[in-house]
Amino acid sequence: MSAIIHSDRGGFSIRRVGALVLRYTYLLRSSWPRLLELVYWPTVQMLTWGFIQLYVANTSGRAAFAAGTLIGAMLLWDVLFRSQLGFSVSFLEEIWARNIGNLLMSPMRPSEFIVALIVMSVVRLAIGLGPVALMATWFFGFNYFALGMGALLFFANLVLTGWAVGLVVSGLVMRHGLGAESLAWTVMFVLLPLTSVYYPVTVLPAWLQPVSWCLPPTYVFEGLRALLIDHQLRLDLMAEAFLLNIGYFAAAIFAFRVLLEQAREGGSLMQMGE
Repeated sequence: MSAIIHSDRGGFSIRRVGALVLRYTYLLRSSWPRLLELVYWPTVQMLTWGFIQLYVANTSGRAAFAAGTLIGAMLLWDVLFRSQLGFSVSFLEEIWARNIGNLLMSPMRPSEFIVALIVMSVVRLAIGLGPVALMATWFFGFNYFALGMGALLFFANLVLTGWAVGLVVSGLVMRHGLGAESLAWTVMFVLLPLTSVYYPVTVLPAWLQPVSWCLPPTYVFEGLRALLIDHQLRLDLMAEAFLLNIGYFAAAIFAFRVLLEQAREGGSLMQMGE
């Protein structure tokens, strides 16, 4: 037992990660509005874009719309947005409870905190998008899980991007306080027009296309259209997205640690709350 306790104090501890995940799970279980919010907006968006797709497909007869590109893009956009939001909101729970200073002065390591936030991001994502993906199949005949390996590759690349953005947002909130809280809900929408969610990259102005190709989600949405319209799984696009994601995620971890140290040195961790 003493060896286990020593290991928990000196190295990475699954116990501490599990304890923090359990805390966030209790918060979700104790509040039905929290659970409802996870499902509400994805459902509204799925129904809206699904009916738009049916209308455009019936009036224009274009195969691209009939293939489910709008619904697929909407679902993947929500994977990207909700993975970041699930990460950031779990972090903000500590800010709102005035617990972030206590937490970061405890034996918990920043790496353990990050892993716990990642786990809760996946949990929130499953709660919010699982039922919506099933509804897309029942209402509009679009089965995301039928995309096979593509579904897994799309998901993995998008959540990596979401976690990277969530890390930076959380670091900025620690450094600058609740004045930066709104970034958790707004920063991802900067990527919406740049990552070509609902249209090919070629639609963008020529000077903006290189910027778009610097963003990993662009490769995912282009890969989705290639799979649905041309029936080709573009592994080259997925590989490029993954390499970019690794670089961005590593940079995000570095930024989080730098912002955390700045917050500690500035004393802002104990001054944040509602």
